[in-house]
Amino acid sequence: MEFRPHGANPEKLYQQFGIPMPERVFDFSTNTNAVAQRGGFSPDLRAALEDYPDDDCAALRAFLSKTTGAAPEDILVTSGSNESIYLIASYEKDRKNLILQPTYGEYLRALENFGAAPCNIFDLRAAKLPQGGSVWLCNPCNPTGSFIPDAELDEIAASHPRTLFIVDEAYRDFIWTEEEPLPYRPRPNVIRLRSLTKTYNLCGARIGYILADASVTERLKKRQPSWSVSGLAQQAALFFLADDALLRRTRDYYAEEMPRLISAVNGAGFATLPTCVNYFLARTDNDEKLIRFLLERALVVRHTRNFPGLEGKFVRVAARTREEDDLLTDALRDYR
Repeated sequence: MEFRPHGANPEKLYQQFGIPMPERVFDFSTNTNAVAQRGGFSPDLRAALEDYPDDDCAALRAFLSKTTGAAPEDILVTSGSNESIYLIASYEKDRKNLILQPTYGEYLRALENFGAAPCNIFDLRAAKLPQGGSVWLCNPCNPTGSFIPDAELDEIAASHPRTLFIVDEAYRDFIWTEEEPLPYRPRPNVIRLRSLTKTYNLCGARIGYILADASVTERLKKRQPSWSVSGLAQQAALFFLADDALLRRTRDYYAEEMPRLISAVNGAGFATLPTCVNYFLARTDNDEKLIRFLLERALVVRHTRNFPGLEGKFVRVAARTREEDDLLTDALRDYR
């Protein structure tokens, strides 16, 4: 069976398997935040629906400047990380592009749709990095949950000044291990992608941002459609980002829940790979059988068939609430 290339939208997976979708489904295929967000969001719908949004996202950029330490001109707000990826790919299509695998499939899709022929690498240190070319990587990595320490990545970028590093940091806020990310440090050959959809559960709003040298953000903005980021998305981001305790609550929750969940999954007979974020890979010898079994119990996990180097030998699981995680581990014990 050829699975759809992304997690989320579980109704499509149920349709593909020919299984009636239960009224309530527990979706472990999306890496969103299980920690409760602040309440009380009351958007100005008249402004959001009738007025043109601020195409400079000035208020949000000013807020992000304070929280990241980047200058406002080094920040470009986008309609999710995917818009960032396509904007960058439109400029990089004629250069040599390396993708550190396994990783998020949209880098390859964007580059190929612009006519590029990217190459896969599996070890950043061992690879011959392109002079005048680009390297695409996700850090922390989706889907493995591995992390290249900031100091190590900064050293690599410094030693390859003619190589552009596109670093997708969509899951940076979920790091729960002892590894403390370093503060933002601008470097002319590094573009960082940040997502607000995962940490703040704004997947439907489609909002993220780029951190890069002002000359880079200015160039990328020239190809960004006007009014790309909706007014509702900007309102939501400003409201939920103002919860300055959420990141600590998120780290504390996953520091406790991830070891517990992984231990239970291991105890059910599934070997897991190390992770530092809110999701992990669990090995399986028959992914289709396992996914079908879980779907029938209203549980959805992510296949890995479209990740080079994984090819369906694992499923990806994102932690949810403690009670929901227990439903999954109970089912995995029954499967064995």
